[in-house]
Amino acid sequence: MAAVLERSFIEICGFERETPHRFREVTVNLGLTALPGGVKFPDGAGAFHYEESGKLLSVTSNRFVHWSTSGDTLQLVEQSLDTNLLNNAIRLKFSHCSVLPGGVSIQETLNNVIILVCTNQSVHRLVLPHPTRMYRSELVTELHMQSIFTDVGKLSLQDPSHSAVIPGPVGQTGSPSSATAWLSQSGEAHYALASPAGGITVVTLPPHDTQGSVSVLELKRSSMMQRLSGWMPTAIRGEQSPADLVLSLAVRELEEDSFIFALCQDHKLRMWSFKEQACLLEADMLEYMPACKGVKHLAGQGHRLRLAFSPATGLCLSVYLAVPQRGQFTVLQLVATDNNRYSLDHISSLFTTQETLVDFALTSSDIWGVWVDDSNTTVVKYINFEHNTAGQWNQVFVQPPPEEEVHLGVDQDPRETYLEVLFSPLRFTASAIVKALQIYRRGSERIADWSWESLKKEVTVAVESELQSSVTEFEFSQEEYRQLQVEFWSKFYACCLQYQEALSLPLGLTVSQHTNMACLLKKGFVSFLLPCFAVDHLYLSYDEYLFSEEETPIAEDLDLGRDVLQMVQCLRLISDAVSGEMAYEMEKALEHLQSPERAADLVLENMLSNDNDSVIEDIQNKLQDVRNPMAAMMVLLREMDLETDSEVGGEGPITPGQSLNTRISLSQLYGSSSAVSVVCQAVCHMTMTRALFCRDLLILQKLYLRFGDNVFLGGGAQLLQLQQDLIPRSSHLLSSYYLLKHISQSLASAVPVDIIDANLQHLTVLELSDTPTLSSGRSALSPQTVVELFYQTAARKIIISQLYSQQQQQQSNSLLNWSHMISNVVQLLAQLLWPSNPGFQFPECLMANCQYTQLQEYVRLIGPWCQVNIGSCRFMLGQCYLANGEGQKALQCFQEAATEVEKEEFLMKLTGTEEDEAASTSRLQYYNKVLRLLEDVGLPELVIQLASLAITEAASDVNSQAALWTRIFKHHLDLGHNSEAYEALIQNPDSSMQLDCLRQLVVVLCERSQLQDLVQFSYVNLHDEVVSIIESRARGLDLLAHNYYELLYAFHINRHNYRKAGTVMFEFGMRLGREVRTRLGLQKQVNCYLAALNCLRLIRPEYAWIVQPASGAVYERPGASPKRNSDGEFASEPVKRQVDILELKDLEKEYILSRSRLTLAQHHPPSAAIAGSASAEEMVALLVQAGLFDSALSVCQTFSLSLTSVFDSLTFKCIKLQFGGEETQNEAWTWLAANQLSSVVNTKESSATDEAWRLLASYLDRYPSANGHHHRCVINKLMSHGVPLPDWLVRAYKAVDAASLLRLYLNFDLLDAAAELVMEYVDALLGRGHQYFGIERPLSATSASVWLPYTAIDQLLQTLNETQTNSNIYNKVRDKLEDYHKLVEQTTKRRLIAR
Repeated sequence: MAAVLERSFIEICGFERETPHRFREVTVNLGLTALPGGVKFPDGAGAFHYEESGKLLSVTSNRFVHWSTSGDTLQLVEQSLDTNLLNNAIRLKFSHCSVLPGGVSIQETLNNVIILVCTNQSVHRLVLPHPTRMYRSELVTELHMQSIFTDVGKLSLQDPSHSAVIPGPVGQTGSPSSATAWLSQSGEAHYALASPAGGITVVTLPPHDTQGSVSVLELKRSSMMQRLSGWMPTAIRGEQSPADLVLSLAVRELEEDSFIFALCQDHKLRMWSFKEQACLLEADMLEYMPACKGVKHLAGQGHRLRLAFSPATGLCLSVYLAVPQRGQFTVLQLVATDNNRYSLDHISSLFTTQETLVDFALTSSDIWGVWVDDSNTTVVKYINFEHNTAGQWNQVFVQPPPEEEVHLGVDQDPRETYLEVLFSPLRFTASAIVKALQIYRRGSERIADWSWESLKKEVTVAVESELQSSVTEFEFSQEEYRQLQVEFWSKFYACCLQYQEALSLPLGLTVSQHTNMACLLKKGFVSFLLPCFAVDHLYLSYDEYLFSEEETPIAEDLDLGRDVLQMVQCLRLISDAVSGEMAYEMEKALEHLQSPERAADLVLENMLSNDNDSVIEDIQNKLQDVRNPMAAMMVLLREMDLETDSEVGGEGPITPGQSLNTRISLSQLYGSSSAVSVVCQAVCHMTMTRALFCRDLLILQKLYLRFGDNVFLGGGAQLLQLQQDLIPRSSHLLSSYYLLKHISQSLASAVPVDIIDANLQHLTVLELSDTPTLSSGRSALSPQTVVELFYQTAARKIIISQLYSQQQQQQSNSLLNWSHMISNVVQLLAQLLWPSNPGFQFPECLMANCQYTQLQEYVRLIGPWCQVNIGSCRFMLGQCYLANGEGQKALQCFQEAATEVEKEEFLMKLTGTEEDEAASTSRLQYYNKVLRLLEDVGLPELVIQLASLAITEAASDVNSQAALWTRIFKHHLDLGHNSEAYEALIQNPDSSMQLDCLRQLVVVLCERSQLQDLVQFSYVNLHDEVVSIIESRARGLDLLAHNYYELLYAFHINRHNYRKAGTVMFEFGMRLGREVRTRLGLQKQVNCYLAALNCLRLIRPEYAWIVQPASGAVYERPGASPKRNSDGEFASEPVKRQVDILELKDLEKEYILSRSRLTLAQHHPPSAAIAGSASAEEMVALLVQAGLFDSALSVCQTFSLSLTSVFDSLTFKCIKLQFGGEETQNEAWTWLAANQLSSVVNTKESSATDEAWRLLASYLDRYPSANGHHHRCVINKLMSHGVPLPDWLVRAYKAVDAASLLRLYLNFDLLDAAAELVMEYVDALLGRGHQYFGIERPLSATSASVWLPYTAIDQLLQTLNETQTNSNIYNKVRDKLEDYHKLVEQTTKRRLIAR
């Protein structure tokens, strides 16, 4: 419902609470000296509104320039309600001159804005670029724009084209008293001056872009007399009279002529034609004044003249005749008759009793006036001069000055209270505080351009310092200190009051003819006049108006209207009767969320007990005149209730389908900081007024209950309705308006960038980051209230969009009509803030802009009584707690909000953005959002709590349950709660998610080395999966960096699965041999094979076997993608291999081989790289090469290899040692030490060579071979190197195989040794030394047969026979053989005989 407006207006001080405008100083010095006995002109002010300020698509929409004059100074400020203007304030100082009243005029041409200034000695013209020429493009999208004053410093204002001294006698006869200036169509600047001797002097400057000189024209009465007054005596014709002194001037260009209107001291209005230099009209204004006899003889002093032109009414003039006690406005219309003659038609005469008129403005229908009364209070009124039979002026409620005394509660700190009042949004301008501070500090330093917060600190420091310096005693009571504080703070406050009052002095009034915007121009700032809502009008009206009104637009029915007026009169009586103390108590009750009804009862009790002036009786008498109090109250309550059925505005874009120009203009409409300030202060004033209204209405209702049937004609039924319906409604409204009042005065906090970034991240998680409530940066100097922040960032777009769409539907063109527009904006903003409406944009804006403290306070204040958006508020409170680090409280709030998810729009929007989410219900979607938020903030414990709660909601939704269990698992695991993580994993109903969690559990616990937990979990129904996961990890990762094989081994051992454990360790050992060719790898491999052996030995023998793992690094994993070869083709299917079974003995072989590799690597580290994959044969070669003969022999025996290579190699080492030097001897000790020598104690000091031979001898003893194969090998090696055979070796071999020894001798041509051997052998056979040849029984008839190697002996004899040198040996051998043969023969015969 649109709010009902009254005819009255309310003043809203549009001052921004920042440091004063930064005026740029420009001094104009034309070398003049001050006139003697200079007249001091009063300060003045005025304004200029651009022609297109009422057009939406214009750069100059809602844009105006206002100025004020004081002595030699002219201050100009350009202001816009749509965009912030930069460099928009200048201060012109005209040296030794005074700006004349009416001496400033601003006019616009197509390309320029021209400012004409007239002082008492000079005239000036500033030619500035027009805003439309400053921007080439029609589209202006910036929030900030350059003002027309941006480049004023580049102008040379002393140049003749810009300034001129008033020539000749004009300035010498005295100072002109007033002036006006205008621009002709040809571009000339004309300045009309009221000559001190009477008449008008017009100074003309040529067009600014042409050369020319200043011209002066005088308009005197004589020129008029010659044409119109031929009958006058010649004695006075042409004589100047002081009666001719002009008091007020105005100019209007009509039909290529300029008409100058002059209101003179003789109360006459004269109209001069500038073109003809003649007076075309003279009219005595006293003719329109009744009972004017006494006035006629008085010289007029304060008369004023204003013009207004409109196509409908033509040119209207308003003349104000300043007569003591009965000032009068006369409105006249200029009418043209034939032959260039003109006359005046009287339209209206209006009277006023106010004393001192400051200024007035004339529009095509109204007169607006501003006065100052005897007590220096500003009074503003306006009246429609056409349709006003009663002559009643309409009220304008001006802002009262701040309270003279600050009310201090006993529980309030003086400093905090005074600071709150001084820096609250509505009371003081920064200028007043800065000036007060300078005076208070006795001007010790200049105040810099401080921010609001800095200024607050400076004020605190100044007052506290003053207090400290005045204290003489070191100790005093708390109460005395409080008194001192109050004394010093009230002193500073009084100083501020004084300066605020000076800055609030009215200087002028302006009403835009394009938008009908009325502004009051004050010394320190501009205030705007806004239409007053009818209900506020009733409460604010002055008594004489209220008691004379007979109807109100609130009620259509006249009787009901009278009842409403009567009731409002009672409310006013109650308002006057409520003491400041009780008002404060009521405020406190609302702040502390106590019952407003209970508080009203207390106030009423106080009023009744202190009713010295019989106020209650007066109220009772008036109430009896109210015919239908219930209906009157309901009308008032309905009018104040801002609740709407539908949501205000909407989230859609501004006016879709409109042109880009329109959309951009709408996006800026009422967007400047001054418009923000005005709109939000209007809301603040409205809420303050209505909060008091509701308070008084509630007290009145309580009074009704107390009076009962005495004032009720209807009796009990109405009392019941009052108690059950109206009082609760009043109480609810009071709470609502108190809330709005609180937030409209609550300042927004500055937020550090890191908090903004974190908040943005949280909003992104909630998918709210595209909300239009993100602040677009604001001035640090201008502390905003949270309502201003809301209006600027979100509400304005919603409001403007709604207003524009409404007007499009109504096909109305009043978009920029000030009264219509601003009242709708204020009403819609209040509705957006109204807590009982479904829209939730305001708390959303606070959240988006990190205003957590203010948001918490907002939720606290609406908590007990507001039943709308309960869940959304709980959610917001949760956000605040999160931001403040109170996670548990936040969780509680989020849980409370869950019950409202399907009911409230904000929460539906929060959950409605889910697209890929599997959640089935809104509540689950909500939980998912909150869980993500908690995860983003980093509160895993709370995530677990909330997810556990959400699982109960998701009883029928397996997918959601799985997702929630996965979340719980993840956070338990992150927190190190391994058992809880395992439990969550087991509970997960989705097998694929369960497997993912299992994989994560394995990996994480391995990384943390918490293997005990990992192995001991029972893994019900997941045993194979665990093994598969650990196996795939083991096979896929670096062997030394991760210990998955050991883990798997432990896993199987823990479950007594020894064969699997053995398989795992054997595979580990195999891979170590292939992949880790280092000593460490070999050591691990040995340990692995040992562990595998242990495992198999723990099993019954028939089961002590394992399947040999695949020999390649590729293990097929289930679900793995097919692999390609280097050509990009899919690799062929692997050929199915035969399965190899390994038994205990096979493992032992691998272990021995592995241990020999390790021994080699320990003895000779470089060989570790090649030993890793060496076979048994290769290992033997490597070992003997390194001198590790023990190990080599061990490998040979394990793998049933020939020991020949070992003996061969050792023999060679002995040879080298025998013939090597000392260095070789020293080196030999290293490998000799690695082999176990027999522990025969040898007292003689032995060399390495001796030790080597001993080692060889011990091996030959230890490892016997068939037919002395090893001896043969050794001897063969020695003989091949020409080394003499050691006796022990020959002896040993003789005993084993003398024949082979003989053959070796023959092979190497050792004939002497061979011959000797043969002879010894024959002797042995014959019984001499037979034990040395291993012959058990020598030749005899009873023993077994004996034999000789005849072939070898024949070869020996043949060789000896052929060489001449060996004949002696040959003979010996032959003789020996002959002896042998004889004996053999005899023995044979005996044997035969015996047989």
